[in-house]
Amino acid sequence: MRYISTRGQAPALNFEDVLLAGLASDGGLYVPENLPRFTQEEIASWAGLPYHELAFRVMRPFVTGSIADADFKKILEETYGVFAHNAVAPLRQLNGNEWVLELFHGPTLAFKDFALQLLGRLLDHVLAKRNERVVIMGATSGDTGSAAIEGCKACDNVDIFIMHPHNRVSEVQRRQMTTILGANIHNIAIEGNFDDCQEMVKDSFADQGFLKGTRLVAVNSINWARIMAQIVYYFHAALQLGGPARSIAFSVPTGNFGDIFAGYLARNMGLPVSQLIVATNRNDILHRFMSGNQYVKGDLHPTLSPSMDIMVSSNFERLLFDLHGRNGAAIAELMASFKQGGGFSVEDDRWTEARKLFDSLAVDDAQTCETIAEVYQECGELLDPHTAIGVRAARECRRSLAVPMVILGTAHPVKFPEAVEKAGVGQAPALPPHLADLFQREERCTVLANDLKTVQAFVSQHGNRGKPL
Repeated sequence: MRYISTRGQAPALNFEDVLLAGLASDGGLYVPENLPRFTQEEIASWAGLPYHELAFRVMRPFVTGSIADADFKKILEETYGVFAHNAVAPLRQLNGNEWVLELFHGPTLAFKDFALQLLGRLLDHVLAKRNERVVIMGATSGDTGSAAIEGCKACDNVDIFIMHPHNRVSEVQRRQMTTILGANIHNIAIEGNFDDCQEMVKDSFADQGFLKGTRLVAVNSINWARIMAQIVYYFHAALQLGGPARSIAFSVPTGNFGDIFAGYLARNMGLPVSQLIVATNRNDILHRFMSGNQYVKGDLHPTLSPSMDIMVSSNFERLLFDLHGRNGAAIAELMASFKQGGGFSVEDDRWTEARKLFDSLAVDDAQTCETIAEVYQECGELLDPHTAIGVRAARECRRSLAVPMVILGTAHPVKFPEAVEKAGVGQAPALPPHLADLFQREERCTVLANDLKTVQAFVSQHGNRGKPL
């Protein structure tokens, strides 16, 4: 399997090199040169498999030639063995044909664990083989950071620096990051928003001279391995609900477009998916594109669903690449014009093509709280604000009641007590046993100005387990 850049100018790489590269050298994102496709018979034969075995079958084509089957199987068994539920991603029925896919049974109670528990183990495997050390530099709007730290804290050959927007993540989200103490773990609170953090990561990948010879690795969803891992749970959900003999619809809370892009890939790999709903909050750049062909930057607003407080959706470039016939030059031009002018539209036929599969909705804080309360009254299920947005979008955008609707349950409600309390359904549930003392644990975090050179100097000074790089 070879991977190519969405901007067409970077060399094609194998999986191992893509894992370590993250962002392509031309600023683009890596995608498979050819997507594997499974027959309906193959998919049907996977019914009833344990999650880690299903993951092996779905992901094996992506790593072939880089990781031996036996090694990959062992990595996957270890990855999903740490999840608290035996089903790993159980389905919870809300009503007749509406389901929540619970993706929050991993160590940090969010869907990011599916990819980042795997990414840490993949990095350990590849870096040990190469006898190489790397620096991870990541941006988080709340959940990626804790999942990345949890997944990589035991990696011998990794120094990890995670930036979050200062005072713009929930207290549980912050503490899940800042209370994991280790010589190779560094939390940075940036005096800015998530997009500022994300931009600094991208700029650092473009010029890595400050690392003095060490290389950067991405843990954000620009890293292909993140997307690859998320494809699996679409197959998992469909197989529980009669797929592939029947099609399934999905509603996906998303800010950076990575999680829903994984669903788009699952469909292109042979899974019958009839509809993908982009569910987002007031920061609605994706909804404005899907509903009106306007991909235009706006002001970023803090909301009760902070993991989606994002105005520039990095993974959207991967979809644009397909919509433009995989023309890298066209994407490079489009993204350059976006950086200069802050927005674009695409040709009508390309937008119409996207609308055949995608619908979208933007949900504000008041509607989010209404939906949390509504679902709690209907069936006693308590939703986190992101999942509630997914439910609201599913109910308003659904094309067919006959097709099972699966909402991706992206986080545990305990992470967002403010939203739960504002919804008027009582206090948020207690933290699970492994996090019960979270509010008593020591925190370690550095607040830095929203300035690229300041951040890069900090990374350079504190890398290599506390010794300057």
